[in-house]
Amino acid sequence: MRNKLKVSYLLVVLSIILAGCMYPADKRVENQIPDQVQLDGVQRAIDEYRADTGVLPIKTRDMDTDIYIKYLIDFDKLVPKYLANSPGNSYEKGGIFQYIIWDPENKPTVKLVDLRTADAIRDVNIRFLATKYPTYKEPITTYVYSIDYDKLGVGKEITVPSPYSNNHLPLVVSTDGDVYVDYSIDLNTFIQENNLTPTPGEDIRNLLVEAYPVVPAYSLPYTVNENNEPVFMFDPTKKD
Repeated sequence: MRNKLKVSYLLVVLSIILAGCMYPADKRVENQIPDQVQLDGVQRAIDEYRADTGVLPIKTRDMDTDIYIKYLIDFDKLVPKYLANSPGNSYEKGGIFQYIIWDPENKPTVKLVDLRTADAIRDVNIRFLATKYPTYKEPITTYVYSIDYDKLGVGKEITVPSPYSNNHLPLVVSTDGDVYVDYSIDLNTFIQENNLTPTPGEDIRNLLVEAYPVVPAYSLPYTVNENNEPVFMFDPTKKD
């Protein structure tokens, strides 16, 4: 546990350094929302780059990186030949989104990661370091818990704005000590509004990926139970 805390501390410090460069003072409103014109422009750029080079303009990441943040677009490879500038709402330009490529092997598609999620998780992780251990509250499943914010000394629950609705989404913590966003509310709404009946065992996060430009990053897998309700599909004992 001590070694894990040391590693976590280093990761948090690095995140803080990066965060200092993330958002400039000029946070224009148009840089805080998905923009289809910018998405289409980046999509054309990566398609042209791939046609010319045979590869995709992505940054190298570890193989075990979360699939939703694994294939970050490298705008240095696109600008200025294939794209005049990085999108205004991108991390590189002070926006809240990282641009990624989804399904790179079959149908490379430009998607977005909302970095406000990473900010909230980093905030909780910093507070966990101060308490020297995650503050578990109520069990949600065998391996997933709500967070005890009273023990963290926080006046109210830390949430993140949903990229899919007007909801503010809670954070949860696994028995591994990792913090995630809980998209259950949005998943349930999407299933009910679209009259869907996913197959139990299927990762229903892909429903959001197919329907929206923003992916459900920093989350655990979900499936549905016998009542067609979203439930966590997570068992750390079965990790490779």
